[in-house]
Amino acid sequence: MEKCQYHHVVGRFAPSPTGALHIGSLVAAVGSYLMAKQGGGRWLLRLDDLDAQRQVPGMADDIMRTLESFGLLWDGEVAFQSRHLEEYRRIFAVLQQMGAIYPCACSRREIARSASAPHLEDECMPYPGTCRGGMKANAAIRSWRVRVPEEEICFADMRKGRFCQTLPAVSGDFVLRRGDGEFAYQLAVVVDDHLAGVNQVVRGDDLLASTPRQIYLQRLLGFPQPDYCHLPLVAGPDGSKLSKRDHLVSHQLGNVAGRERALLLAVLRFLGQNPPPELARCSCSTILEWGIAHVNPRQLPAQGGVLVV
Repeated sequence: MEKCQYHHVVGRFAPSPTGALHIGSLVAAVGSYLMAKQGGGRWLLRLDDLDAQRQVPGMADDIMRTLESFGLLWDGEVAFQSRHLEEYRRIFAVLQQMGAIYPCACSRREIARSASAPHLEDECMPYPGTCRGGMKANAAIRSWRVRVPEEEICFADMRKGRFCQTLPAVSGDFVLRRGDGEFAYQLAVVVDDHLAGVNQVVRGDDLLASTPRQIYLQRLLGFPQPDYCHLPLVAGPDGSKLSKRDHLVSHQLGNVAGRERALLLAVLRFLGQNPPPELARCSCSTILEWGIAHVNPRQLPAQGGVLVV
């Protein structure tokens, strides 16, 4: 499969069909849509459906119908990760030929015993490099890992500013493929974005800590690096992390009908964009048009919080 070529902004929204969208997902969808469309660009929809065991029947369709109910219309055909397996295999073979990856026999429990503590940024346990020099005789392959360098990986986030990370301290040599053959998110997302020509990634702050891993893979493979913007996260009423089962936004559940305009305006306010009160009488498409014309990454709040409708 060849990579698409565009000369303008190409953004994307990439939910997993493991459940209905929630209010935090809507924030990511709206933020990515506005910032892609502001530059006259394209906004793509990809369903990250690699984890077949966790998928819920009907959720892919529910996600699409929910987005449509808010006027969030994507460009082109919907992409599915599960249709990119051949390309993942090809890229994996390229990395093998480069000597950039190696098999690992370590279990998660063994890594946890070796690591001082899980890394709190994204619950990642730094891998200590046990199998870097080779696995023990007769050991079974549990995963394939990519060798990471002893250097800082830095990038400029449109909201957070300069962000740097030393991969050995945060993740160590991270997994690209499991022993059962399933490809890891870090490899899949890098290949998916490259295939679609995505050059702007706008998503939640919870994925900030994993971005240097993706940038390292992009550099290793010679892929262009997208611009990144990590949006503030919606918190629960007590300030805790919002559960994916809370505050669902679903066409199938019927809990958005008649509330679309109010929710869109609440998302714009949460993103610091201050829509005028008279927009409350307008259609979703008009609200989004205002957002496209006025969205300003410099107004994004430094911290997340509760989204008030």
